[in-house]
Amino acid sequence: MQVEQFYYDNKIVKQFAYATALWGIVGMLAGLYAAIQLYAPGTSLNMAPTTFGRIRPLHTNAVIFAFVGNCIFTGVYYSLQRLCKARMYSDKLSRIHFWGWQGIIVAAALTLLLGYTTGKEYAELEWPIDIAITLIWVVFGINLFGTILKRREKHLYVAIWFYIATWVTVALLHIVNSFEIPVTLFKSYSWYAGVQDALVQWWYGHNAVAFFLTTPILGLMYYFLPKAANRPVYSYRLSIIHFWALIFIYIWAGPHHLLYTALPDWAQSLGTVFSIMLLLPSWGGMLNGLFTLRGAWDKVREEPVLKFFVVAVTCYGMATFEGPMMSLKNVNAISHFTDWTIAHVHIGGLGWNGFMAFGMLYWLIPRMWGVQLYSKKLATNHFWLGTIGIVIYAIPLYWAGFTQAQMWKTFTEEGQLKFQFLETVTHIIPMYVTRSIGGTLYLIGALIMVYNLYKTIAKGKFIANEAAEAAPLEAHAPVAREYWHRWIEKKPMTMLVFSLIVVAIGGAIEMVPTFLVKSNVPTISSVQPYTPLELHGRDIYVREGCYTCHSQMIRPFRDEVARYGEYSKAGEFVYDHPFQWGSKRTGPDLAREGGKYPDSWHYNHMMDPRIMSPGSIMPSYGWLLDDKIDTACTPAKIRAMQKLGVPYPAGYDNVANRDLLLQANNIRLNLKMDKIETAKDAEIVALIAYLQRLGKDISNKRIANIEQKNVDSRTE
Repeated sequence: MQVEQFYYDNKIVKQFAYATALWGIVGMLAGLYAAIQLYAPGTSLNMAPTTFGRIRPLHTNAVIFAFVGNCIFTGVYYSLQRLCKARMYSDKLSRIHFWGWQGIIVAAALTLLLGYTTGKEYAELEWPIDIAITLIWVVFGINLFGTILKRREKHLYVAIWFYIATWVTVALLHIVNSFEIPVTLFKSYSWYAGVQDALVQWWYGHNAVAFFLTTPILGLMYYFLPKAANRPVYSYRLSIIHFWALIFIYIWAGPHHLLYTALPDWAQSLGTVFSIMLLLPSWGGMLNGLFTLRGAWDKVREEPVLKFFVVAVTCYGMATFEGPMMSLKNVNAISHFTDWTIAHVHIGGLGWNGFMAFGMLYWLIPRMWGVQLYSKKLATNHFWLGTIGIVIYAIPLYWAGFTQAQMWKTFTEEGQLKFQFLETVTHIIPMYVTRSIGGTLYLIGALIMVYNLYKTIAKGKFIANEAAEAAPLEAHAPVAREYWHRWIEKKPMTMLVFSLIVVAIGGAIEMVPTFLVKSNVPTISSVQPYTPLELHGRDIYVREGCYTCHSQMIRPFRDEVARYGEYSKAGEFVYDHPFQWGSKRTGPDLAREGGKYPDSWHYNHMMDPRIMSPGSIMPSYGWLLDDKIDTACTPAKIRAMQKLGVPYPAGYDNVANRDLLLQANNIRLNLKMDKIETAKDAEIVALIAYLQRLGKDISNKRIANIEQKNVDSRTE
């Protein structure tokens, strides 16, 4: 049989591996800084770029797209070449992918710290960066499929199935969720509004977890765990079931993030049903990973790489059991908006993603430098520090979550709420302190890894081009009869199309009726567009990341109605681009904030929250008192909103600033009556206008008069 000689490209693997370690430390530092701010708000330094509202999105993006993203590319570029027995399709595309992705990360970090954000969780980056992500993802796809098509191995191993599904689904998610109307170079409005925006966002947000933090890491698990254990994967048939069931079911589960909200009940129910179903393929994958280690437990005790992989797969199982349980409405009524959710996602992030990345780096680096790992003892110490760190991180947050839910819902014998919201915050500060200790231990472990890998690299010699040989694809003998799945494994483009169809079904069935059937979003006649000043204030609210701590969605629970007011209706949000329902309440809900306090209260509260709310952990926003509203972009904002269907009068963009200044002057006069002098064009004035507007369009009388503007559609 003819044998061809060729070389694997380890240089691109090395670059992504270095980036994984670097951005991992950066992301963890940002997370630790954000965690400390929750009990020591003064650490924000009273500077705009360092407040929790800006650091928190920086942390999530750094961990998801920088740390885990580079980890994925490291593993894919290493494993794909060996599974296909071929060098990457193009070294040039590999380099463009690497430097393009790092450029996106740097641009993301800078823009988020400067307050340029769409306000959509895990999709905060503004439109120029979204375009760059699309282009680089296409480069990655060409390189991925080009390598697969020139492979010397006929069958596609299970890891490659997950890589294919990841590429096509992430592309679909990113494109659909990123439809937006640009206003300026770094400002845009989501194409979707209110309920529809919430559905699209959490279809994206949940599946960003599914297809960026899960399916590619499963591909890495299927390659690196058997390699490290020197054993074949436990069950080929189970891997087939795991793959197809997972990618079909996962895409439906997004609405479980929106239970008890204004989302239509049928969509909520679909999300719950498919979330429960998701348990089976998820645990099938976990068991396939763990059973691969059958008979190798002595090796697990000796090898730190396998220790990391075992805990990673176990955390995957824990997180994918807990997720479906949290999608049950009676459980979600307790967990949602609390720190329980934060604990849940960090079991997945720190345990599943982090430990898979650490184990992979410990396995890869010595092989690419042709030496043994510098110190197994240091790696084992890292493992125990990381594991203990996860436990100390998560358990206090579970405790905090249950405590929050119980305190929020507790009434006195007289039927009054027992606790003010601030009491529910200050009560759990010790849990926040403990959480940061766990995070510190985890970070120290990662720093030990960096040192260990540095010493390993220092004593070895890098193998940039690793020699290999294999028979060409045409030399493989035909097989008379094959299992059905072998057929599709030979046809990567067919698998790509089938994967796209499978993942598109769920999203289409959930979203199309919500957009096309008007009765899913009943309108309310009293709800009017934001005034130009309120629109500026809303943009400031989004810029400062206020949505990271405050929700604007009152659920139909006795305690929430008693605390905040009438529960939220779908028609309230038809002019909200983007929606602002939130996913965590570190502060109280603001859906009915308008008119609760005088303008001066909001002014003082933003200047120093502890003046008005002693014990508050909210940072100060002193710069809002001095910075000026950018009225030059008001016409562009009005025109963008008109394109999105907001019914401003024709030509209103030409006179919008006149109305803005009139309303601003009224607020200035209100503040002056309370002995507060401020310029009418100060940003604080716009923010006050927005906060005072919230809930004003809705009253109990008006709720009774909800109108369906498309009545005729029900009789057609």
